[in-house]
Amino acid sequence: MTTSLDYCDEAAWAQLEVSMEDRVEVLLGNVAEIPCIYSMSQLNGSLLVQWFARSPSGNEVKIYYKDKLVEVVSMGTDYSERINVSHAVDGTVGSSILTINGVRVKDEQEFVCQVQRNTSHTKLLVFSTPSVPHIELGSYTPTVNLKREEIASCEVNNAYPAPNITWYKNRLLLQSSVNNMELEKTLTQNPSGLFTARSTLFLQVEKADEDAEFYCEVSYFTIGGLHMMESQIFHVELHYSTTKVTISVDSPHRLVKEGDRVKIRCKGNGNPQPIFSFQHNSRSLNVELDHVVLDNVTRAHSGLYKCTSLDQVDFSELTDSLELMVHYLDPVVITSGGSSDMLDLGQHVSLTCNALSSLPTNTTWYKDGTVLEEGHILNLLNLSYDMAGTYVCEVHAPSLAELKRQNSLNITVRGKPVMVEEVAMISLDAEDSVNLTCSVKGHPIPDIQWNLSDNQTILGERITMTDYTIVSVITIRATSLVNVSCVATNELGSAQAFSDIKPIQKPTATTAIIITSTRSTKEGNGVVIAVIIILILLLAILGSVLYFLYKKGKIPCGRSGKQDLMKEKSSKDDVEMKNSRSEEAVLLQGVNGGKRSPSDQ
Repeated sequence: MTTSLDYCDEAAWAQLEVSMEDRVEVLLGNVAEIPCIYSMSQLNGSLLVQWFARSPSGNEVKIYYKDKLVEVVSMGTDYSERINVSHAVDGTVGSSILTINGVRVKDEQEFVCQVQRNTSHTKLLVFSTPSVPHIELGSYTPTVNLKREEIASCEVNNAYPAPNITWYKNRLLLQSSVNNMELEKTLTQNPSGLFTARSTLFLQVEKADEDAEFYCEVSYFTIGGLHMMESQIFHVELHYSTTKVTISVDSPHRLVKEGDRVKIRCKGNGNPQPIFSFQHNSRSLNVELDHVVLDNVTRAHSGLYKCTSLDQVDFSELTDSLELMVHYLDPVVITSGGSSDMLDLGQHVSLTCNALSSLPTNTTWYKDGTVLEEGHILNLLNLSYDMAGTYVCEVHAPSLAELKRQNSLNITVRGKPVMVEEVAMISLDAEDSVNLTCSVKGHPIPDIQWNLSDNQTILGERITMTDYTIVSVITIRATSLVNVSCVATNELGSAQAFSDIKPIQKPTATTAIIITSTRSTKEGNGVVIAVIIILILLLAILGSVLYFLYKKGKIPCGRSGKQDLMKEKSSKDDVEMKNSRSEEAVLLQGVNGGKRSPSDQ
């Protein structure tokens, strides 16, 4: 706002202009600066400057005075301790700036600047940003399709000037003419001049409003214009009647079998949930709010389960029911078609596996972890000892993997001995010793007897047995051809195996003797006679030579000669005994598995 005053003195005319802004905006508590600009063609000396505060009622109060001699801040006003005024002149333009510290709400009024006799004024606008909107839900839960009920209240504090509150649902403005709503607004100004605004929403709710998003919006003026602020989104809990109730198996999430823990739940589509009661085959059950729990169920728990609801809004009753089937699989029974599990060698037998179940089942036969057959009948043809053992039958329901059982049957095969293989020979480290092995199967376990020709004796024997097999290992000398037989006998029969054990061939001259021993008996007798004749002739020649030397006196006759002969004979006997002991040690080594005594080592 600008005013001017024309005046002249005796020297010249001059024109003075004073101007101010229409409005100055400031936040509550901040510093306000109000400028006053004046100008004239010639500024001669110091001018008279005064500031006034004009209340909304029109009363003016001088708050500042300055001329070329004095500068005074008026005492006893609201601004005595809070204002400062600064001045400046630049050529023909001067300024006076009023500074107000700690702006208050009541500072919102007009301020007048007077230079000489010219004046101008401006309006100081004070703003205070409101607090964040606070939502408070209604005291009671609204019921669908009844009268308008309190939904929520929205409140803001410390606002200046007074704010405005509006309501939104799903981002759409609620209007009384469209949404059957009503607002109750209150506005309170505290001693400091700040406002507290509160708006309460009353609305006739529908069931669809249960998931609606509500919030309030606060609009307020501040520096720069109109601003808006939203509250947090909230949902309204509603009460409405139950129109449908549903009963279901809450767990397990599969077919139910014996031993399970079953939870049956009932649920209504109203709010709050109704009061539930449960029955099984017309017998009342203990209820835990909206469900019943059945522990370790059996087939006796099968049947009709009924749920009855009592609505808490309109007290109506609804029911629903389900048929529960507890599936089962009875113990597996295996039969062999006879009264005993003891079967005969070579016999045919059929094993049957059965188990009563509420579901279709499959049957699998196992032996030693290997699948033998799919089906409830297992045919065992021409039983052998290898077919004896434990047979496992497993029954399971394909539609319920957890429903399976198994049982086992031990088959014993009895019969006469059966040779596993012919008598086997293993050469030992000793030159003329071998191990002979006889393996026999049978049940009961047979006894084994060895028969040896050529007056052979058994130097040692080791026997090992399993359920159906006995193995006998003996050690003999193989210095000549030996006819060996292994005879196995039990109460059901006997079996035998034969073998001819040839003498072990040595790499020395003895080889020739061993070879000749394998010829016919007639040829062997002729050779023996020839050897005897040759020995007799050699002895005769030796006797003649000795007699001739004796006659010539070349050989003394006395005890010394006799002693020499005795020593020579004793030496030969010692050598033969050592050789015999060495052979016995080798034979024992073969029987005892090659172990040696410390002295031999």
